[in-house]
Amino acid sequence: MQPKRHDPIKVDEPFQGIFAHAVEIPANSKLLVMSGQVGEDENGFIPEDFEGQCRVALNNVSKILESANMKFSNIVKTNFYLTRPQDMAALLKVRKEMIDGVRPANTTLFVSQLMKPEWFIEVEVIAVSE
Repeated sequence: MQPKRHDPIKVDEPFQGIFAHAVEIPANSKLLVMSGQVGEDENGFIPEDFEGQCRVALNNVSKILESANMKFSNIVKTNFYLTRPQDMAALLKVRKEMIDGVRPANTTLFVSQLMKPEWFIEVEVIAVSE
């Protein structure tokens, strides 16, 4: 049984299709709770631009999902932490490119700084599978 999305309140563009107001998890599902992933790769490379960091962070998420035999489609909750409000449009662009059609419950927050000042994004994920 797949997670069920609940959207009793209309979702307007540009957010339509990229998140759900709530996601119901079936009983006996395998649950993966992921620590925040940032825009730094396993070699310590940090892109200078937000879009590059966003792609690296989501690639890090993908690698962790794969290690649990999961994919982006297993994501049921995301939390995005951004240090600059002007990066919201780029976040939406990259999300639509990399995880289009995945509709997790979502929270996006703007914070003053992440652990390293050169980081612009951190992503937390919860994923489930049967």
